[in-house]
Amino acid sequence: MKGTLVNAAAVLGGSLIGLLLKQKLSTKYQQTVMHGLALAVGLIGLQMAFKTQNILIVILSVVIGGLIGEFIAIDNWLTRLGDWLNLQVGSKFGRVGEGFITGSLVFCVGAMAIVGSIQDGLTGDASTLYAKSMLDAVASAVFAAGMGIGVALSSISVLVYQGLITLLASSLSGIIADGMIMEMTAVGGLLIMGISLLMLEIKTIKVANLLPAIPVAAVLASLWPT
Repeated sequence: MKGTLVNAAAVLGGSLIGLLLKQKLSTKYQQTVMHGLALAVGLIGLQMAFKTQNILIVILSVVIGGLIGEFIAIDNWLTRLGDWLNLQVGSKFGRVGEGFITGSLVFCVGAMAIVGSIQDGLTGDASTLYAKSMLDAVASAVFAAGMGIGVALSSISVLVYQGLITLLASSLSGIIADGMIMEMTAVGGLLIMGISLLMLEIKTIKVANLLPAIPVAAVLASLWPT
């Protein structure tokens, strides 16, 4: 768990630095930084998406996962959570819901989060999560400067998500193969691309409703004939 604890602390610390920078940056600077960051997020998503070894698994995962997510109405639940957070914290702290959801997706979806957590749980070697912590600290500072305190709250998502994977690593080690992680990463990259489009205000996409596509990709990859 030490790697996850460090990672969550890095997101929290980076967010606090970002909030300090936010007070010193005017709106036009924040918008320019956010647009640049959105392009960088899109690049990260593309790099992850191109890791797929089977595009059919990605397509089927998005279709099946989207149907499941739409049925559960995940986006609606998260929007209500964001609205509740905005109501509790107040608009002076920025777009809390958007920051929380964006930060949670970007920091939790990715090969480093999955592989690093399993590595930490199985061997106690948290070096991968330490490297991820450095990257997340920089990203959370920039995110928080544009979207406010909601990004800091995403450290809770990191703690819960990676912590659960770490704790379950021993039992999951025999189930999660490299191919499964690769396809989960590719699908996650597509979702991050969706976040990039949202940040650029190009297209409104219910990215949260596509989240079930990630576990669906793992299941399909495990069942797909080789």
